[in-house]
Amino acid sequence: MKTWAEPFKIKVVEHVRIPSEQEKQAAIREAGYNTFLLRSDEVYIDLLTDSGTTAMSDRQWAAMMIGDEAYAGSRSFYRLEEAVQRYYGYKYVVPTHQGRGAENLLSKTLIKQGDIVPGNMYFTTTRLHQELAGGTFTDIIIAEAHDPASLHPFKGNVDIAKLESVIQKYGAERIPYVSVAATVNLAGGQPISLENLRAVRELTNKYGIKVILDAARIVENAFFIQQREPGQNGRTIAAIVKESCSYTDGCTMSAKKDPLVNIGGFLAVNDHAVYDEAANLAVIYEGLHTYGGMAGRDMEALATGIEESLHDDHIRARVGQILYLGQKLIDAGIPIVQPIGGHGVFLDAKAFLPHIPQEQYPAQALAAELYLESGVRSMERGIVSAGRNKETGEENKPKLELVRLTIPRRVYTQAHMDVVAEAVINLYARRDSIRGLKMVYEPKYLRFFQARFEPLT
Repeated sequence: MKTWAEPFKIKVVEHVRIPSEQEKQAAIREAGYNTFLLRSDEVYIDLLTDSGTTAMSDRQWAAMMIGDEAYAGSRSFYRLEEAVQRYYGYKYVVPTHQGRGAENLLSKTLIKQGDIVPGNMYFTTTRLHQELAGGTFTDIIIAEAHDPASLHPFKGNVDIAKLESVIQKYGAERIPYVSVAATVNLAGGQPISLENLRAVRELTNKYGIKVILDAARIVENAFFIQQREPGQNGRTIAAIVKESCSYTDGCTMSAKKDPLVNIGGFLAVNDHAVYDEAANLAVIYEGLHTYGGMAGRDMEALATGIEESLHDDHIRARVGQILYLGQKLIDAGIPIVQPIGGHGVFLDAKAFLPHIPQEQYPAQALAAELYLESGVRSMERGIVSAGRNKETGEENKPKLELVRLTIPRRVYTQAHMDVVAEAVINLYARRDSIRGLKMVYEPKYLRFFQARFEPLT
């Protein structure tokens, strides 16, 4: 691949400061060793998430000025609806305040008590909404997804035999839909192939089961299809995205990811009956079905962002920055999830800190220590994120214990990536000095957001 550069030039900058050692020590203690609880002005380089942290373009800011703030029938909604129909191909659109709003509407619309929802690895908010609606998630991802060292190019693929086994075990009538993520966040941002999506569609058609796509990072997924899947290299990202969506019956979208905005989302479906029920529920939980918790200006920015996200030069540079950071860490011998994912580099905390048992939260400890090392904020994606079994109350122990270095879109330079790489390399050199943590406060739901910890002596 030829040397690439960002397909934009910088017009506005935001000043940041580098906290001192004393400030970092005080800040992480006050935050209970949970990077989510740090204040943003205590952070130098913020790699907590790519959700809502995008730098919007001049075209998006300009679009916001023509936002229609009418309570009902906003023209900005119809512009968003047209963009979803044109670029993703779904018929009906219900805007929501963000992705989990769409997950809530979908779960309440389709899931009934006792249902089983197969999916290619759980995601935290998705699984919680499924459980609150009375369903039970079951994992149908291929085995390679649970192995951070596996070089399988599409570790987000569904195990078709496992999916059919689940259908035969529980019966199609107990499976409201198959939940398919593109890419798979908790596997390390790993993509699903077009071939696999077609196979999922063929099998679910056989049993009359819907397929619902988590489309938050569908553009990144399309980039990996373009680069890795035979026969796809000459196709545009836009064409691959639309074909990917065509194998599904609808999608939930957190627009804070690929569509390049700071807030918003939507549920899109092809079945009018599903749309009708979801639109009615939106009035209860989100807002009127033509704004759904979004301002008109935000819908304008989103419609523009959807189109911009599909530019081949944009996604090549976006994923290229992650590949750059990941390769620097691989070259330094740092254990990370491979192949490198689409929205971040995932440190393998089990291999990084083999002396810390999973019950002492090694990924949480590593994220806290990285902040102390450098002022870089990252996120735990391991046993803390996995939560507890809803039946037994015991902690879920995922095979993957990861720290996610998530790269916001169009925000940081390659020099920032060099700083991050240097910090991780320095931390690895003194890894034996890092201690585990104990949890001292645990909220009832999605504990990774608000839990507090203390170092073990």
